[in-house]
Amino acid sequence: MPSRGMLRFMDASAAFEDSRFVIFGVPFDRTTTFRSGTRFAPTTVREASWNFEPMMFEHGVDIQDIPLHDAGDLIEEGAVDTMVEEVEEEARRIVSAGKFPICIGGEHSITPPIVKAFGEISAITIDAHLDYKDTYQGLKNSHGCAHKRIEDAVGKGNVFSFGVRSMAEEEVGAGALYADAFRVHQEGCQKVFREMLQKLKRRPIYLSLDIDGIDPAYAPGTGTPEPFGLTPFDVRLIINEIGDRLVGFDVVEVCPPYDNGNTSVLAARMIKEVVAVKWKALQKG
Repeated sequence: MPSRGMLRFMDASAAFEDSRFVIFGVPFDRTTTFRSGTRFAPTTVREASWNFEPMMFEHGVDIQDIPLHDAGDLIEEGAVDTMVEEVEEEARRIVSAGKFPICIGGEHSITPPIVKAFGEISAITIDAHLDYKDTYQGLKNSHGCAHKRIEDAVGKGNVFSFGVRSMAEEEVGAGALYADAFRVHQEGCQKVFREMLQKLKRRPIYLSLDIDGIDPAYAPGTGTPEPFGLTPFDVRLIINEIGDRLVGFDVVEVCPPYDNGNTSVLAARMIKEVVAVKWKALQKG
């Protein structure tokens, strides 16, 4: 169970029983391989959320009118395999109650157990890295294996990565479904994303935003930055393209020690975008 008594996300004041959206944090970064510090992100993203007006005029939505609950953070303890078990347990609690989970990481190893809690869905990761290794530094649940572990949970053809611009030699031609950022910049985000979307076999979609999928010019505070990334508007377009199909969301790999504050603000704004877009879709039935 998550801890309590923490600063909550902006206007996330509904009780769990009354909520439609449930936020929880996973302050875990023990498989980090370059810059550490993503364990601090749940706190800084929550703090950044209070920067915004609750009214999202472009959507005609006021966040104060949406039943949003903040369940606090899972307690960071133990090895990565223990964390994965605890995250899956918490995700199952939220999903089985009919809520829309929103997770603030932490590193990308938190995503596969959330996806696993849903059963038969599709998944999309926005990520600079393919993360398709079977093991990395002796760990199957490393952040460098996130895409592979998600595929294990949902099956081939039910997950793709978008905005990739880095992969290891063993990942090249290994069979992962992805669209690289170079093609996105050449052909346009909407065109490439819609083509990729048609490849998925299942309609419900879980979206995972690794903040390093966005160019470090916009999101410098991340553990493994890569140039030539997506723009925030690209990510916003993606969220709006699949709003009626979304079943859950996370934002991971925000690294506050290397941030100027902008990255946490951007992560908080993307959470608000997901909530507003999904809420509009629910209101339309």
